[in-house]
Amino acid sequence: MRTENVETDAGPARITWHPAKAKSRAVLALGHGAGGGIEARDLRALAAVLPAQGVTVALVEQPWRVAGKKVAPAPKTLDVGWRGVWPALEKPGLPVVSGGRSAGARVACRTAAELGAHAVLALSFPLHPPGKPEKSRADELLGAGVPTLVVQGGNDPFGKPQEFPEGDFELVEVPYGDHGFAVPKRSEIGQDEALEIITGGVVEWLASLE
Repeated sequence: MRTENVETDAGPARITWHPAKAKSRAVLALGHGAGGGIEARDLRALAAVLPAQGVTVALVEQPWRVAGKKVAPAPKTLDVGWRGVWPALEKPGLPVVSGGRSAGARVACRTAAELGAHAVLALSFPLHPPGKPEKSRADELLGAGVPTLVVQGGNDPFGKPQEFPEGDFELVEVPYGDHGFAVPKRSEIGQDEALEIITGGVVEWLASLE
């Protein structure tokens, strides 16, 4: 694991690299949400599992997090930060999968086509604000323009799996999971099993892209 600081037009960003343990066959770049950083349980789980599968994981901290701010800036500014990091993510001969959780998933969807992303991984895509299904962000997801996988908690207040429209994307449901993929203690699956559903689904999907 190593860190790299990258200058962007939105300020300095930071990449924490988790290199593939054998020959790398792809780079998966993951951005964080608006309410947290790269310590999120799903991001940590993917960074722990995927390198053994030949996938280099790059956890990207947006400039506002690097600067120590507690509130995320406007979506356009998040896109600026992501665009600025992208050249550092590109490695000769390796496809780059753009991804993230929540706000980071929206960024990945909005910028995938212009940046030439190989695919998009959307973790906890915030389909709408809690309690406001009429304010749908489905157009961002449907407009990604590349193969897309959504991994969504069954009880996510930002959009349950059954609320998603039909479209050109795949969806893996994490039963009982909330927006952070936490599952209640009394649910039929434990937290470790929930994370295994996430990592297993992503491993299978990445393999299908080759």
